[in-house]
Amino acid sequence: MLRVTVIILEVNMKKKAITITLVLALALTLLAGCGGNADDKTIVIGATPVPHTEILEFIVDKMADEGFELQIKTFTDYVQPNLATDTGELDANFFQHVPYMENFNEEHGTNLVSVFPVHFEPFGLYGARVSSLDELPDGAVIAVPNDVTNGARALNLLEEAGLIKMTPGVGLMATKLDIMDNPKNIDIREIEAAQIPLILPDVDMATMNGNYALQAGLHVKDAILAEEVGGFGATTFANPIVVNAGNENDPAILALIKILNTAEVRNFINDKYEGAVVPVF
Repeated sequence: MLRVTVIILEVNMKKKAITITLVLALALTLLAGCGGNADDKTIVIGATPVPHTEILEFIVDKMADEGFELQIKTFTDYVQPNLATDTGELDANFFQHVPYMENFNEEHGTNLVSVFPVHFEPFGLYGARVSSLDELPDGAVIAVPNDVTNGARALNLLEEAGLIKMTPGVGLMATKLDIMDNPKNIDIREIEAAQIPLILPDVDMATMNGNYALQAGLHVKDAILAEEVGGFGATTFANPIVVNAGNENDPAILALIKILNTAEVRNFINDKYEGAVVPVF
């Protein structure tokens, strides 16, 4: 809500009255939980294109039926939607898993929280120049995400594939420095997650988040190896709705959760993505 003070000065100059109106914006007051919106019936949410934006688009009309306007802003990276949520430009975001969010909070001093886990995207190892592990040559190039949590996720998958051996116990804190054995001398290239689909022709294999694989026209069934739906990844890397701490019980957020948490949305995800995106509610 923009509060303004209007000052009117009347000046008599050569017997002519000149009225000068000065409008001064003195304060910009944010309505609680509305991320800068003047209307507490509006929720602005940031999301990456596939599948997050598509899932949200499915419920726009359903939110309207509940009396809320859902505005979706689409992002193509993993940093800007969190920063925009932190500043209040967004009321919420939907694109990341909790380990990434927690690491982002530590690195950027933000206070983002998960309010409702929606789905899990199996992380996969995809062939580019080769179609199987047996075809992988010595010195092969494999692209992995360059952020901490997804990079560790990729290294753990490469270890599961038998391509490398990691220091025991490093888990989600694993880095290339924790590689104990690399018998094929694999060149592991750390690339921004959003860019990996674009550089596929330049590498032998790539590990990718499910959303970026979908954007590249790939399906988890195409992966040489992927995280198991019922395994560690499904519980650890579910993608939730994320808000600033303190906004968890905002009426618009509660309405969003209510509508997402339905059999209709679950069926939409299952039917549309056929296992590439798995609902967890």
